[in-house]
Amino acid sequence: MFEKVQVFENKYEELAQKLCDPSVVSSPDRYAQIMKEYKSVEPLALKYREYKKTLEDIAEVDEILSESGTDSDIFEEEKQALEENLKSIEEDMKILLLPKDPNDDRNVIMEIRGGAGGEEAALFAAVLFRMYSMYAVKKGYQPELINANETELGGYKEISFMLTGEGAYSRLKYESGVHRVQRVPETETQGRIHTSTVTVAVLPEAEDVEVNIDPTDLKIDTFRSSGAGGQHINKTESAIRITHIPTGLVVECQDERSQYKNKDKAMKVLKTRLLESEREKQQNEVAQQRHLQVGTGDRSERIRTYNYPQGRVTDHRIGLTLYKIDDILNGNLDEIIDALITANRTQQLKNEEAFNS
Repeated sequence: MFEKVQVFENKYEELAQKLCDPSVVSSPDRYAQIMKEYKSVEPLALKYREYKKTLEDIAEVDEILSESGTDSDIFEEEKQALEENLKSIEEDMKILLLPKDPNDDRNVIMEIRGGAGGEEAALFAAVLFRMYSMYAVKKGYQPELINANETELGGYKEISFMLTGEGAYSRLKYESGVHRVQRVPETETQGRIHTSTVTVAVLPEAEDVEVNIDPTDLKIDTFRSSGAGGQHINKTESAIRITHIPTGLVVECQDERSQYKNKDKAMKVLKTRLLESEREKQQNEVAQQRHLQVGTGDRSERIRTYNYPQGRVTDHRIGLTLYKIDDILNGNLDEIIDALITANRTQQLKNEEAFNS
């Protein structure tokens, strides 16, 4: 392990020198590229330096203990504390050495669709959109609506939006799957508890260099943007529908009044969906990849239940139950997401140890 870590520290020092090079500083694109790489290796490099410093501290304490006439009890306690800290640093380095998802730093495109439950499912889709919007604000992500198919009661048959911000995908990727709600529907007067479902898809935004689309493979239609009940948002045909003929994928965007902006957003979504489709094929070919993840990416998997009468939220992948549904639906998702990340890392460590044994 330490040979691998030493490589990272050497790379860290090399990149630090490059960032001081006038030829690099004068080139914004190159500087940004090197800075990104520098930040990616920095946590492990600094952790390794902390490890080496702790080893030096232990050696100093050992030297003191070897001298006669010293109060050994005090220094024995200090040595024990240093050795415990050393073990903790080693565990941290193991985690930092785990393969990183190359998509973690990307922006995300989220798609929420009402599932079983009709209007009630559409209403809960609106609740989840609010939850993710509030979470985005707390994390400093920039939300941007792409398309929405609203119902007359204020729900969404489907809604798609982008969240822009560093590390957005690394945290939100765990939200992909089926979200189940148990509550007395707003449309129900008898007070009976109903179960409805909403599907959430979280896709890492594709970069232009990754997806090449032949313009002749596209069918582009324009239409008037409209809201619930057919009320027109504007009277111009600014909304865009793009059909990718080879795959049959259809993307719509009607959030902007500008046809050009809607087309640009729709193309981003199309490229992201095409890239995601290819990624899923690759993961299916490598079945073990599924075991390295805690239920991410599978849209058919029931991942979470929101039970209103009991005030609880249960994540079925890790058996986590929290009795704070209002807090969570107000965008306080970090406790759940942190637990999922920890579970995922624990599973990765087990796989690594099994592979190396």
